[in-house]
Amino acid sequence: MSILNHVCVGSSDRIKSAKFYDAALGALGVNNLGELGEMATLYGIDNPDFIILTPMDGNPATVGNGETIGFKAETRDAVHKFHEAGLAAGGTCEGAPGSRNFSPTAYASYLRDPDGHKICAYCFADE
Repeated sequence: MSILNHVCVGSSDRIKSAKFYDAALGALGVNNLGELGEMATLYGIDNPDFIILTPMDGNPATVGNGETIGFKAETRDAVHKFHEAGLAAGGTCEGAPGSRNFSPTAYASYLRDPDGHKICAYCFADE
């Protein structure tokens, strides 16, 4: 069970960001659940767990220094698909798919979305 209800990130171009997240999260089996008016796009499996939105105060979206949002990947192949799809949809590489040294089975990749938010996909399954 997750300790979180949902996570929101701001976007200065929600349509562009939605195309990125449709591709990157779609590779992990996460669905675009639709829009909430003109302010937000909702993502999840059954419920809206991840939301991209236009900042309500009218200012440009900003990135949190030190923030990283991690998504579960069931397989190492899914980590690769996430990374490739995210790059093809306008993301930038922050760490190529590969093993991570803090756990024997940790396998991950890191991307920045079009607004600069750092996200990753992690798999802890054996090879």
